[in-house]
Amino acid sequence: MPQTSKWKFLVILATCLLGIVFMIPNIMNKEGLEQIPSWMKPVNLGLDLQGGSSLLLEVDVAAGLRDQLHAVLDAARMNMRQERIGYSGLAVKQGAVTFKLRNPEQLDQVRVMLTSQNPDIEFNAKDGEVYLTLTEATKLARKRSMIQQSIEIIGRRINEYGTAEPNIQQQGEDRILVQFPGIEDPARLRQLLGKTAKLSFRLVHPQSESLVMEGRVPPGYEKLAGEGSNGYIVSRQILLSGESLVDAQPTFDQYNQPSVSFKFDALGGRKFSTITRENIHKQLAIVLDNKVLSAPVIQGVIPGGQGVITGRFTSKQTSDLSVLMRAGALPAPLNVLEERTVGPGLGADSITQGTNATLLAILAVTVFMLLFYSFFGILANIAVIFNIILLLAGMSILGVTLTLPGIAGIALTIGMAVDANVLINERIKEELRNGRAVIAAIDLGYTQAMATIIDSNLTTLIGAAFLYIFGSGPIRGFAVTLSMGILISMFTAISLTRLMVDFWFQWKRPKTLPI
Repeated sequence: MPQTSKWKFLVILATCLLGIVFMIPNIMNKEGLEQIPSWMKPVNLGLDLQGGSSLLLEVDVAAGLRDQLHAVLDAARMNMRQERIGYSGLAVKQGAVTFKLRNPEQLDQVRVMLTSQNPDIEFNAKDGEVYLTLTEATKLARKRSMIQQSIEIIGRRINEYGTAEPNIQQQGEDRILVQFPGIEDPARLRQLLGKTAKLSFRLVHPQSESLVMEGRVPPGYEKLAGEGSNGYIVSRQILLSGESLVDAQPTFDQYNQPSVSFKFDALGGRKFSTITRENIHKQLAIVLDNKVLSAPVIQGVIPGGQGVITGRFTSKQTSDLSVLMRAGALPAPLNVLEERTVGPGLGADSITQGTNATLLAILAVTVFMLLFYSFFGILANIAVIFNIILLLAGMSILGVTLTLPGIAGIALTIGMAVDANVLINERIKEELRNGRAVIAAIDLGYTQAMATIIDSNLTTLIGAAFLYIFGSGPIRGFAVTLSMGILISMFTAISLTRLMVDFWFQWKRPKTLPI
C-alpha cells in the first residue's frame, strides 16, 4: 500500500486543525466570545433562529418618475427662458410635462431644442398644448435603477444603524424584502427605512413670512413646512444637494443643544462657499424630504464645506438624521406593505428542534456505520464529526447566515457524508470476496469508487446550484449549507478516512480487515 505523501498529510492535518479553531466560537458563550480575537466569529443566525423583523417594502415608482418629470420641467423652463420663448401653464399633469406656447409658430423650434438636449423624452403637441413624456425605454431603465438604488441605500442605512447581516432582496418587479435578525427596535428602523432623505439647500424668499400669511406662492417657489413656524416660501431651485455630502455626525451646538454637523466633498465645499459668499444676509433653507429643518441667515462666507444643522432635535433624532444623510437619499419613497416580527423565544425553539434533529441524525448514522462496517464504520463516523466541524468553520469564515432550512441542509449533509464511505467500504468488501489481498482491496476500494462518488455528488451539487440561482432567502440558505456539506464530505470521506486507514494499516499490518 502506498503511503500518504508528506505534503498531503500536512494539508489534511492543517485543514482539520484550522477547522477546529474556526469552529470553536460556535460552542462558546457570550463571555467567552468577548475574550477571543475579532477574526474568530460564530456562525450568523438568521431571522428564524434568533428573532427579529421582516419588512416587505414597495418602491413608489410613480413618485420616482414624477421626480424625473420635474427635472424635465426645470430644464424646459430654463431653456425657453434663455431662448426668450413665451409660454404659460408649465406643470406636471397626468404623467407628462405640459405647457402652452404663446406663439404657436415657435413649436418646431421648441421641439428641436428640447428633444436634442434630452433624448429621453417624447414631444407631442395638440391644439397648441405641448406634452413632454418619458419614453418607454427610459421608464423601464429608470424603474430598474430605482429598485437597485433602493436596495443599495437600504443596505447602507441598515449598516449605519448597526444591524448585522441583514437579508435584502428584490421580490417581484417593485418590491423589496428586508430581514434584520436580532433587531431590538424594529419600529425605529422601519421609520428610518421609510424616509426618502432627499437633502437640499435652497434660498428662502425675502418676504417669506408675509407671503405665508397672505397665502401666496410666487412662480418658481413653493411652500414647505418647518419646525416651529407656519412654513417657508422656498425657491424650487436646488443650490446644493445631499449628493455632495461625505460625512454627517450628531453633535451639540454652542448652546449644548443636539445638532448635526456635516461636511461636503471638495466640489461641494467650493459650491457651498460660493453660495454663502453670494447670498450674505439671506436665509438658506436646509430641506429634508420637503420639510425645512432650519433656515439660518448667512452671516458670512463659510469656507471648507462644513456646517451645522440646528433645530429642536432630540439626541435620537440627530443620530437618525446623521444616518440618513450619510447613507444617501432614496430615489423614490418606500411603502411598508407587510411587517412580521419573530420573537427570540420562537427562534430559540427552532434552534433546539434543529439541534435535536441534527443530533438524532448523527446518532442514527453512527449506529448504522458501526453495525455494518465495524472498525471502518468508526473511521467513517470520525469523518462525519470532522465534516460538521469543517462545515461550521467554513460558514463562520464566509459569514454565511444560518437559517432553519440551513439546519435541514446540515442534517441532510450528515446522511450524505457517509454515502461516499458506504461506496468505498462496499467496494472493499466486494474486492475481498473476489479473493483480493488486503492491500489491493483497500487500494481498489478507494480508486474504483472515486468515479461513482464524484458523479453522485456532482448531480446533487447541480441541483443545489439551481436552488441557489432561482431560489431566495431560506431556500438559498439550504442550498449553501448543502453545497458546502457535499464538498467537505468528499474531502473527509476520500482524503481524511484514507489517511486514517493508511496510518492504521502501517501500525497494525492486519491479515484480515474488520469490515
